[in-house]
Amino acid sequence: MKLSHWARKHGIPYRTAWKWFKQGILPARAIQLPTGTILVLEEEEEVRLPQDAAAIYTRVSVHEARDDLERQVQRLQDYAAARGYRVVRVVKEVASGLNDRRPRLEKLLLEKDYGVLLVEHRDRLTRFGFHYLELLLHEQGKRVEVVNEADTPRADLIEDFVAVIYSFAARLYGLRGERKARKIVSELVDEAREANG
Repeated sequence: MKLSHWARKHGIPYRTAWKWFKQGILPARAIQLPTGTILVLEEEEEVRLPQDAAAIYTRVSVHEARDDLERQVQRLQDYAAARGYRVVRVVKEVASGLNDRRPRLEKLLLEKDYGVLLVEHRDRLTRFGFHYLELLLHEQGKRVEVVNEADTPRADLIEDFVAVIYSFAARLYGLRGERKARKIVSELVDEAREANG
């Protein structure tokens, strides 16, 4: 911020702040631009998030599995109670783990009223890039706790695999991609059945 704004914020006359800057005794880091403007680089105050406040995030890939959302919520609430966390948010979402545009997750990541994000499996949060979300939350003073490090249910993996095929087919073939994708998925399922046969 400009030196004049900084001085006003701290109740100091501008001339005094200017003198302090010139003498090198201004109690904040400041730089002077080539234009002569003096900018004060204040350190942001550290935001203290309530570390006992927890947000729960649950996700399923398809609407047919909506019942599992409630079971996930119940398991995570039980976990939170056992750990002494106070649940302040519960977010349920139906979307692919590959979808990077999940509005409920986006909103949750920006909230500032919790210190720990609880998810049942890593893949419930995201299929890829879990570490990046972990870093983002760490920068916000939050952390992620994965309750169950076991593998994700096979049905969810299949749904995401199908979503990847549809996505690539749509990009390759445009509007005709859906028919081609259905054909590819059908052939893959038939081959898998024959192999397991």
